[in-house]
Parts: sequence; structure tokens; C-alpha cells
Amino acid sequence: MAALRLAGPSAGLLSPTALTRTLGIYTTASSSITGSLAAKYHASRYAVAAVLPSLLSDIWESILRAVPKKKTSHMKKRHRQMAGKALKDNISLNTCPACGNTKRAHLLCPHCVAQVKRQQDGKWDGFDVSTYIYLMLTVCIKQSKQILSLHTIENAHISEIFSLAVTPTQILSASGASSLKAHLANEEGFGIAQSLSAAHKIGCHHLTTAKGSGCYAASVGFGGEVKLWRFEDGMWNEDLKDNGKVKDIWAISLSSDARYLAGTTHDGRIKVWDLQNNIEEVIFLRLACRDQHKLMSLGLAAPVRAVSFSPGGKLLAAAGDSTMIMIYETSSGEQFATLIGHAAWVTSLDWNDSGEYLLSGSFDGKVKVWSIERKACVATLSESDKAIWSVKWLPKVGKAERFAAAGASQSIALYREANSS
Repeated sequence: MAALRLAGPSAGLLSPTALTRTLGIYTTASSSITGSLAAKYHASRYAVAAVLPSLLSDIWESILRAVPKKKTSHMKKRHRQMAGKALKDNISLNTCPACGNTKRAHLLCPHCVAQVKRQQDGKWDGFDVSTYIYLMLTVCIKQSKQILSLHTIENAHISEIFSLAVTPTQILSASGASSLKAHLANEEGFGIAQSLSAAHKIGCHHLTTAKGSGCYAASVGFGGEVKLWRFEDGMWNEDLKDNGKVKDIWAISLSSDARYLAGTTHDGRIKVWDLQNNIEEVIFLRLACRDQHKLMSLGLAAPVRAVSFSPGGKLLAAAGDSTMIMIYETSSGEQFATLIGHAAWVTSLDWNDSGEYLLSGSFDGKVKVWSIERKACVATLSESDKAIWSVKWLPKVGKAERFAAAGASQSIALYREANSS
């Protein structure tokens, strides 16, 4: 084997033995280096494998945060809360304020209900009068009137019907046409009895009769004229008495003796005329309230579109754009009651013969019956979505109350009370 020359400070030729030793040293060194590298490689691989799951978990969490979750709406949450509250209220208990016994919340006390039933049967069981009155006010359910459709006079006028008036035998009606019409008030077809041609040249917007005798009527035309009518020998004729001071009014009402005529104005006033002396007597709103701000809080600063005397003339009802019905005492002008329930303009008012109920019609097509004793609505008709311009009680047939309603439909709808014969 040839000798190998090594470079370096001690350069020279190496013998085969020396070369063999040198190569052995190199082999041993390279083996140790290779083993060290392999060990480091395996260690790093195991370290990466150990770190990778947590790294992937963090990446997945960030992805989930980036994707929007399905949210529960506020309304659904509110419904769940209310359902839970209702369940809690349903199973919770409290003490009855009348008898002191334990009862379930939001339910009538069974002891009080049983006691009221016994009292109605004449068994008092030692209850005092005040307790009985309290129980009757809190437990008893107020019965509402049930109203049924009776008849409809189709196409009674060629235009919208703005006003109705009733006598013991007839139903008077006025529209945008110049004629006034009278229909029979019986149930045999409700045929036409008379047509007053050219009563108002450009139409009539309000018509009223005196309920006491049924022989007097008044009408107001769109031209501003006010006409008085008298029923003689089965026919209506114009009463030519001087009524020049009665002007600038909208809705009208005659007292039962036909002496007084009440009218409303566009600025919210209610005037009353003495037709015998032809003088203006009372302006109700000025008597009822001296303070204009208080007047506006009553809701009558808005235009008043309807006014009606009660039988006997002790009360006067008025309503309009405020949607509230105000009732005044005619002797003093003081406010008697406020009826709230309409959602649109109140266009018409009428009392029944006994004065127990007040009928009202509104611009949204609803007709309401009000109890004066309860000062609350006891029946509502919503059969029409067209404006109701006039409502009137009809003469009774037996014990049943009847009334008529008319408006934008150009027809006269007749109704009767269901729970009377």
C-alpha cells in the first residue's frame, strides 16, 4: 500500500499501520456524530408530535370563533321568560283579600265563588253587606249585549248616507244627494214612505228628530242652511218659522219637546238654541272648563262631530275627532262621564228610549253600545270596514232593542238584540 502524505505542521508519510489507526479514529468519530444526529432527530420528531395536537386545537378554536353561531332571537328569549313566569304564577299561592283563605294566584278564590253562589240562592252564611258588595264587584262577570243582523236596505241612496233620524213609525235618511227619504220602521220590508225632493241643494249632512212626539225634525245642509220640519197628515213639510240665528253648526240634536236645538261648531263649541224665543242660551264648553289647557285635556278642543240629548234632556253626549265621548249635565254644564273605546273619529251618537244605553258609530266602521250605568262598552259591531256616518235606535218591537247604522256603503243596516224576545 502506498504511503499517504498528510498536510499539516507534522506533514509526512504515514505507514499503513498509522493509516489504519487514523481511519479507525475517523470511523468511530463519524459513528458517534451520526448517532447523536439521529437521536436529536427522533427527539425533535417526538416533540413536534407532542405539540401538534394543542396547536391544532388552538387553530380549530380560532376557526370556530370566526364562524358566527346561530343566535336565539330576543323575542324567543322573551317568550321563554314569559312562559316560565306564567308557570310560576300558575303554581304560586297567595291569600284571598276577601275571605283570607289560601288560593292560587291569578285565579278566583273558590271559597268566594261558592259563597256568592250561595248568596244568590238566598243563603248568606253570616256575611255582612260590605263583603257581599265587594265580592259581587270583583267576582261577578258582566254580561254583554249580543247583537244580531235584522235587515239591510240596499242602495237606499245614490251616494253616501250621512245621517239617520227615527220616529215611532219611520226612518229618515239624508245623503250627499238633494233629497231626504223616509222608510217605514216596521219589519215588513222597510219600504219607502216619502221622498223630500230638493230639501238641500248640495246635500244634507245631519238630520235629527224630537223623540217625544216624533212630529218635528231638523236638518243641516252642506250649504250651511238649517231647516225645521213638521209631520202632519202622514207627510213631512218644512216649518217656515224664522230660524236665521241658527247657523254655522255641524251636528245637531233636538230635545224631546222640540224646544231646544243643540249644535256643534268646527272650533269645538257646543251651542244650544231656544227655538221658541230664537236665542242662543248656552255654550257648554265654556261653562264646563274655564282653563283652555284643561279643556284640551278633556279631548274636546278637537272638532265635535256628534251631539245627542238623553231622554228627558238631563244629559247631553258629545264626541268627535278626539275619539272620546263626553257626557254633560244640561242643568249645569258639568261633566258627567267620559267614555273611551273608539280608535277613530266618533261620527254619530244616539240614546235609547230609556236612557240606559248610548249608541255610537265611528269612521273605522265600528258601532258600539255603551251602558250609562256602568260607563262602559257592552257590545261592538265590526261587520263593515267602511265609515259609519250615522247610528240610531229604532222603536222597540216587544222587548227587543233595535238600531240602524248607515254610511259609506249607501245602505241602511238594521240590527236587533239577541237576548230579548
